[in-house]
Amino acid sequence: MNSENISICEKIVSPSYVRQGSQARRSHEQLIRMLLEQGKCPEEGWSESTIELFLNELAVMDSNNFLGNCGVGEREGRVASSLVARRHYRLIHGIGRSGDIAAIQPKAAGSSLLNKLTNSVVLDVLKLSGVRSVASCFVVPMATGMSLTLCFLTLRLKRPKASYIIWPRIDQKSCFKAMITAGFEPVVVENVLEGDELRTDLEAVERKVEELGSENILCVHSTTSCFAPRVPDRLEELAIMCAKYDIPHVVNNAYGVQSSKCMHLIQQGARVGRIDAFVQSLDKNFMVPVGGAIIAGFNESFIQEISRMYPGRASASPSLDVLITLLTLGASGYKKLLAERKEMYTYLAQELNRLAEAHGEKLLHTPHNPISLAMSLDGLQAQCDKAVTQLGSMLFTRQVSGARVVALGNEQIVSGHTFSGFMSHSESYPCPYLNAASAVGITRDDVTLCIKRLDKCLKSLRKESSNSLNKIKTHSLHEAELFHALNLLSEDIYKPLILKI
Repeated sequence: MNSENISICEKIVSPSYVRQGSQARRSHEQLIRMLLEQGKCPEEGWSESTIELFLNELAVMDSNNFLGNCGVGEREGRVASSLVARRHYRLIHGIGRSGDIAAIQPKAAGSSLLNKLTNSVVLDVLKLSGVRSVASCFVVPMATGMSLTLCFLTLRLKRPKASYIIWPRIDQKSCFKAMITAGFEPVVVENVLEGDELRTDLEAVERKVEELGSENILCVHSTTSCFAPRVPDRLEELAIMCAKYDIPHVVNNAYGVQSSKCMHLIQQGARVGRIDAFVQSLDKNFMVPVGGAIIAGFNESFIQEISRMYPGRASASPSLDVLITLLTLGASGYKKLLAERKEMYTYLAQELNRLAEAHGEKLLHTPHNPISLAMSLDGLQAQCDKAVTQLGSMLFTRQVSGARVVALGNEQIVSGHTFSGFMSHSESYPCPYLNAASAVGITRDDVTLCIKRLDKCLKSLRKESSNSLNKIKTHSLHEAELFHALNLLSEDIYKPLILKI
């Protein structure tokens, strides 16, 4: 309420009570004022009442919520369902304009303000997560794959002769299809095996650069977050190489914001060499619904070019979701989640290692992967080839989601390219394995229950394999006894009869 309305209230209710209520409201408004002034994630999280007050203030600034509005255009923020309107806090106009996703929308001052504040708060969170020198970012209402495509299409304008993208192999379809969708030819560089880890083959990457010619290469497309035994690419070395040959460098940082190691690699890569843009998912890093990503970089003008490449307006839902989440958590709450995730990584590694030893397997040594872990399944495969894939289906039906079982010899065609050993990031990884990840939001109960169910599944499969082996042995024994009896018969006349039996 403004001061005029408060004065009127004092004539209706005791002035001391009204002043107390007014002071309480001012405490909410003080938090909102600090957000508007600083554009940073608040240190402490807000209450739901503060967030709802703020969103309501934004919504009444949009034309579809004006009391006397008379809309005669084709896009006036009309919504048929009141349930849908409430779901979006009556922020209906979306973000941007037809020519620029970051542009101010005249009909929607509140939604435009929401968009600007969200990008500012997210930039602050990227900095506190480890990429201190990031210059600019924006939330885009597409998941990681399509957001990478947007980056590649923007680079096309700068490098019209380029037709290749150099890509250290990672077996994840969307990042591969992102290059195909943008109209480029991925040049797949196989990884090298170092111990149990699959790492970037820097020599092979440089050979490809020299072979194809730097002017024909759109960019190097590297990866941080990935499934073990694949580990983050050697970002610093790749960044130096890109600077040396004047080739752009785009990093797929899908779920790397939650890892200080992944964020450090990006920061260092930008410091010593070249990184043009890095892309990360909203749902994986901030626990919001799927459908949004953050495109960030170290050159503000280039990030603005990417935002202008987005055609048309865009949904405000991903921006709204991540802003609500970050205001709820606050900087301290998000940092606490990151710290808990690290603790759970250590706990998951300990429990997987204990389980692996109990079943004659081993926890693969992948110290460069800060999120994902892998346990060998050699012994399981030795008992029965189908047991490895059967384990995956058993875990899924027992409500263990996210665990990946990787068998040997898988072949997959993705957009015309054949991947041998698909899902293992290698044409010939030495052993089958099971993946598990310690991602943000994971709890100790999740780990404990997963290990318990995995243990039961492994025991069940080994028992099943053992029973099958005993049946085969028993069958073979009966055959041996029959032929032994046959040999004891001295009369040749009986032999044909027994053979018929």
